[in-house]
Amino acid sequence: MAAASAAPGGLFCRQLLFSLLVLILFCDACQKISLQVPSHLQAETLVGKVSVKECLRSASLIRSSDPDFRVLEDGSVYTTHDLVLSPPGKSFSIFLSDSQQQEQREMEIVLEARGKKVLRKRHTKNAALKRSKRRWAPIPCSLMENSLGPFPQHVQQVQSDAAQNYTIFYSISGPGVDKEPFNLFFINKDTGDIFCTRSIDREQYQEFPLYAYATTADGYAPEYPLPLLFKVEDDNDNAPYFENKVTIFTVPENCRTGTSVGKVTAIDLDEPDTLHTRLKYKILQQIPDHPKHFSIHPDTGVITTTSLLLDREKCDTYQLIMEVRDMGGQHFGLFNTGTITISLEDENDNSPYFTENSYFAEVEENRIDVEILRMKVHDLDLPNTAHSKAVYTILQGNENGNFKISTDPNTNEGVLCVVKPLNYEAIRQVTLQIGVVNEAQFSKAPNSQPPSMCTTTVTVKVKDSDEGPECQPPVKVIQSKDGLPAGQELLGYKAMDPETRSSEGLRYKKLGDEDNWFEINENTGDLKTVKVLDRESKFVKNDQYNVSVVATDAGGRSCTGTLVVLLEDNNDHPPQVDKDVTICQHAQDFAVLSPMDADGPENGPPFQFLLDNSASKHWTLGSKDGKTAILRAKQHMDYNYYNVPITIKDRHGLAAKHVLSVRVCDCTTPSDCRMSSQVRDRDVKLPNVILGKWAILAMVLGSALLLCALFTCFCVVTKRTVKKCIPDDVAQQNLIVSNTEGPGEEVMEANIRLPTQTSNVCDTSMSVGTLGGQGVKTQQSFEMVKGGGGHQTLDSVKGAGQGVMEAGRYTYTDWHSFTQPRLGEKVYLCGQDEEHKHSEDYVRSYNYEGKGSMAGSVGCCSDRQEEEGLEFLDHLEPKFRTLAKTCIRK
Repeated sequence: MAAASAAPGGLFCRQLLFSLLVLILFCDACQKISLQVPSHLQAETLVGKVSVKECLRSASLIRSSDPDFRVLEDGSVYTTHDLVLSPPGKSFSIFLSDSQQQEQREMEIVLEARGKKVLRKRHTKNAALKRSKRRWAPIPCSLMENSLGPFPQHVQQVQSDAAQNYTIFYSISGPGVDKEPFNLFFINKDTGDIFCTRSIDREQYQEFPLYAYATTADGYAPEYPLPLLFKVEDDNDNAPYFENKVTIFTVPENCRTGTSVGKVTAIDLDEPDTLHTRLKYKILQQIPDHPKHFSIHPDTGVITTTSLLLDREKCDTYQLIMEVRDMGGQHFGLFNTGTITISLEDENDNSPYFTENSYFAEVEENRIDVEILRMKVHDLDLPNTAHSKAVYTILQGNENGNFKISTDPNTNEGVLCVVKPLNYEAIRQVTLQIGVVNEAQFSKAPNSQPPSMCTTTVTVKVKDSDEGPECQPPVKVIQSKDGLPAGQELLGYKAMDPETRSSEGLRYKKLGDEDNWFEINENTGDLKTVKVLDRESKFVKNDQYNVSVVATDAGGRSCTGTLVVLLEDNNDHPPQVDKDVTICQHAQDFAVLSPMDADGPENGPPFQFLLDNSASKHWTLGSKDGKTAILRAKQHMDYNYYNVPITIKDRHGLAAKHVLSVRVCDCTTPSDCRMSSQVRDRDVKLPNVILGKWAILAMVLGSALLLCALFTCFCVVTKRTVKKCIPDDVAQQNLIVSNTEGPGEEVMEANIRLPTQTSNVCDTSMSVGTLGGQGVKTQQSFEMVKGGGGHQTLDSVKGAGQGVMEAGRYTYTDWHSFTQPRLGEKVYLCGQDEEHKHSEDYVRSYNYEGKGSMAGSVGCCSDRQEEEGLEFLDHLEPKFRTLAKTCIRK
């Protein structure tokens, strides 16, 4: 089985690079290495690649013993000029040396020239052939990117030893054949030669994994599919470029040498970890170029400072023209350039200073909140930042606080103002020393001392003016006794004219006097009481009562002062206590009394608590802490209201008597007590009251009037009569009694009994069968049927012997004895019958009940209610209800 063969030599440089088949046999990394190459090699042709690091890892010098070949750092062997190899080939050595370790190694390279083999095709099976070793296996192959042709270009040949016995056809598949990119490779189906149709870009396709197939004419595959891997050898066809088109770095001014500014990065699309992507950085130019402030590391691209003279105030921006080159920075490597901008960050390394050494200003006396001067400063730092914004301070001359200086945020000027009035008579000129610094702390440059604060002098001249009276001090305090009567004089507020230093010619008026306690003398300002002074008044705060006074001169100028009257406390208020007390026996059996004294602390507690002799039998009262007391019952008390008289004295013996209303309740908190006011009205023992003769006479007349009204109502009610006449058609009013009580049975002839009646008889008494309202009753008898026949009336039960008027009136005993046995019988029958047929014996209505009747139908189960005729007592007026309650109590 033939393995593979490359196209013959004799092509140009780029053609040979694509058709080169390199066999590297490593018996030992530094032993003999054989390379099969074409017999004709052009200049700068890649012969092969040896592993230099495996032979000597730290090789610093690599050289060839034959000048016809040169070796690169990565082990690539190139021809220096055109060569023709004659059989059997050519050999040379590669010397490796390490200058630090003092080591040397030698690698022997043998180049074997290959020739073209004649292929034979077998169409028939030859049984006499001997079996040989199979060589249907993948063979390393590489392609050079950007090949110039001519195309198609031979890449490799595959053969199967089955061709000795069969007619074999070859085919391939995979990327570049029947997948993207299509039709890049094809194979001669008879010879197995593989060809490339066009150039390849390694940055787009790094390798092509293909499969080769060997089949017979009838589709038989004597071999497994053969995997082929075509790697694309990189060509240095991509120049490196900077990752960011615009790169800006910042660095503080006055920074130390070696400060990192930033790192630039470049990208090379060629094969990584080769000379094609080994980049070197370099600064071509600095703008401005003097002095040099920056350097760059050639391998990492890190930019650092090289000078201490970076001053933003001299130059705030630098530009660096950068170069990046591949092939380790060699002159034949591809390169690109870019621009880096470096901006200097401002530091507060310049102090502000005044534009003038001294200033002068004038101001009238007594003027306040007036601007008198503006001062400018210069600062070389960045404007409108904390490094240049000024902060002004008055260092000397403002001990009285008459001046204030601030910074104008728009102009950065110092604004000097008068905030406290100046007095020309006291001082006529003021000299101020003012300093200025920045908002930010000063940044000390290396090897330098911080500057001192810049200062200047301001002379302020005070101008005289005709001014009004002065109220000094603004607040004056005088003392007075509590309870001072009206008509007493007190020393008032005194103002002064600053020009004459006296109070003559001034007029005084009151501005504020909340309770109008005083009147003021217009000429002297003294006060006179018009009311009794009361320390406990609501207008007194902290024992002080304020009176505002205004003093005016002849020119109308004025000043205002406050006179504070400090009242000395007088013991004129006894202690007071809440008189409603609740004792919840479920929570505690005592009450806490907390009296209050309107006087001051010196006339208040400790208090003395005394219990009246009449209450000491049932109650105890003891002081707790001089401010409160405990009221407790001596024995268990009923839930009720009790009056408990006590006496409370302050520390000086001023006493007050109080009658406590103590409520003993069944509760846990006083708010839960729901004791009604009726209990209180009924049970609280009131003090004895003696009525006068006019009160007794009024009560007698009221009672007589009430009795007259009641007697009149009674007469009207008893004399009212209404006649109820029975209609002629009485047959329609009779109750029809059935002989049977169950539904569904034949109804027998009804026994009809006419009720006993009296024509035109009207009675005001109550009867059982009520047919009409207004107290008019109709007397009649009712019949009830018992058993299957016969009937019985209430009259028969009661018995004969009574007159017509008595037939309609029965006692409750008669009614009960008549209805009870019959109701029991009906209930029993209903319980025995599941269909409840007997329950249909319910009340039947009359055929005719008359007109205007307000009564309902009367049945066998009607009951009689006795009426006493006292319903009117429920509708009495309030005055009569009070009399009724009095009668009930008695």
